[in-house]
Amino acid sequence: MTAQDAAGPPDPVRDHWRAAMRLALGEAALAGRGGDVPVGAVVLSPDGTTVLATGHNEREATGDPTAHAEVLALRRAAARLGEWRLAGCTLVVTLEPCTMCAGAIVQSRVDRVVYGARDEKAGAAGSLWDLVRDRRLNHRPEVIEGVLATDCAQLLTEFFRER
Repeated sequence: MTAQDAAGPPDPVRDHWRAAMRLALGEAALAGRGGDVPVGAVVLSPDGTTVLATGHNEREATGDPTAHAEVLALRRAAARLGEWRLAGCTLVVTLEPCTMCAGAIVQSRVDRVVYGARDEKAGAAGSLWDLVRDRRLNHRPEVIEGVLATDCAQLLTEFFRER
């Protein structure tokens, strides 16, 4: 049991997504071991339990500035479904998406974004910006933040401390 699991009263909304966030944390650890910022993502099917795709940051590994965990997971999920519209799907990611990833999230039409740690410097799902819920856009997914937030933030803190 992690510190986040033991902290505070039960929260049924966030508690529901903990298992998927642990998978995303596993992906994030892969990125960190490869020298990339440890961010991981998982796309779940509309049933909320079947993993369609996973991804972790691969910018350093591939030299691709768009190789963020969210973008890679969304691309893989779309390829698996044979459809760019990911209606009904949920994206679970360890760090609040940036503007690029928020744009990809809106374009993919996922129903829900679940993230762990807030990104006060570049977050576009509620902290610095709120692109995913901008009323001017034609699609606005539900956003659930703070799932295993301490664990997600700790992985990032340790990575940058070593740098």
